[in-house]
Amino acid sequence: MKIFTQLVEGDLPQGKSSETISLSFDDRKRGRLKIKTDSGIDAGIQIERGHVLRHGAVLSNEHHEYLTVLASDEKVSTAKVEDKTLFARCCYHLGNRHVPLQIGEGFLRYQEDYVLDDMLHGLGVHVIHEQAPFEPENGAYSKGGHHHHHEH
Repeated sequence: MKIFTQLVEGDLPQGKSSETISLSFDDRKRGRLKIKTDSGIDAGIQIERGHVLRHGAVLSNEHHEYLTVLASDEKVSTAKVEDKTLFARCCYHLGNRHVPLQIGEGFLRYQEDYVLDDMLHGLGVHVIHEQAPFEPENGAYSKGGHHHHHEH
């Protein structure tokens, strides 16, 4: 079994090949995971806890083999909101419930939840259920993902 233990900074090194694995958001939050790659190879992921593997993240092992993580489609609720004030209100109310939330250009997405759907319906927003990759915001204090550096 191949065990992938290192998160590679940046993209897959040029000229290298990679196995792929398609995982849900809940699985991409786990530090330890037994998997079968998309091509059927038994493998494991053992990385430091607290990291969220984002779509396109590359892992490696001691044998310099690579594994690219893909966000699989999963059950999500998606709300398309054109009005900017209503969009902000929806983000506020969902954030107030500490819900992992994907914020896109004119849309919000979260793991399917009928209680949250009803809350948004109450705000006047139409919510649809679909199968789609889920890539929520990291949060201000999370490990991994995007970092912003400011020079003073």
